[in-house]
Amino acid sequence: MIKNNALLGILFFLSSLFSVYGCSNQKETDSDHSKKTARVVGYLSSDNFDKISMIQFCKLTHLNLAFANPDKNGNLNFNGDIDALVTYVKSVNPKIKISISLAGGVLSEEIASNWKFLIDNPENRPNLIQNIINFITLHKLDGVDVDLEWDAVTTGYSGFVIELKKELILKNKLLTAALPNNSRFENISNEALNAFDFLNIMSYDSTGPWTPNNPGQHSSFENAKTGIEFWNKQQHISSDKLTLGVPFYGYNFTYPEVTSATYAQIVATNVEFADQDEVGKIYYNGRPTIDQKVEFASENTGGIMIWEIAQDSFDQYSLLNVIHKKYTALKIKTTGMCNN
Repeated sequence: MIKNNALLGILFFLSSLFSVYGCSNQKETDSDHSKKTARVVGYLSSDNFDKISMIQFCKLTHLNLAFANPDKNGNLNFNGDIDALVTYVKSVNPKIKISISLAGGVLSEEIASNWKFLIDNPENRPNLIQNIINFITLHKLDGVDVDLEWDAVTTGYSGFVIELKKELILKNKLLTAALPNNSRFENISNEALNAFDFLNIMSYDSTGPWTPNNPGQHSSFENAKTGIEFWNKQQHISSDKLTLGVPFYGYNFTYPEVTSATYAQIVATNVEFADQDEVGKIYYNGRPTIDQKVEFASENTGGIMIWEIAQDSFDQYSLLNVIHKKYTALKIKTTGMCNN
């Protein structure tokens, strides 16, 4: 009897010990899950696929491949070896979400005409949408990003987006959009806007080659605040659904013909330029401004978006590294990789 009581006492002690430490571990796990998170979305142009070995994909949560466009029959065309890229990127970061980005800011007359014909005529949409679904299935992609802009946002835009969303839900795929900093196209309905999983706000290009007589910063911190406030307060989009876009490039207003310059090209001229936003008549975002924007984004958005990831400087002056380190310092989880 004494032995049995002793045994019961030991068992009770062990179970109590397990209960205490078990609860402690559970609390740590719960705390990990409740940790604040953020997206880091990078666009990658097909022209820069040759640079993928230099890009630290462990610092991106999402990757948008730019751009695919349809022919008049609704077949998607893309210039680049997507399958090889997806295989490589997923080997580096298995959790990254890779989407195909449709359209783009600069379309030829023919491509713009194709989009209008395909989405403005309801009878043409099912075939286009099925081709998009087939495309992402074939190439093992995780979603679709819609980057139709300005005149290309025609009357069929909302119908197209809503119908595309229904098919993507069936496949458990993402649907996102790239939208201007502080403008809403009149052909985007509330239903279409709500169909997107998140919005990439292009808080850049407030001036550029199209306004050669208006030299200056095209992506200021104030510009970023204005854009996010527009979508959040005036368009009533929740902050976590917004992604603040930052540029990895600048514009050179030195000559009458304004040209673009990548951040890498600017820093290669002089490493001191990495911590500036303006050199002569060249305007861009250096490391301090990107750092400031990440802090703002951490409080007012669901993440940061980058155009274009391959324009970074792949060294100690990297802007992607600034983004990654800032989120980590703020104790915000992005990829959970590369010391985040």
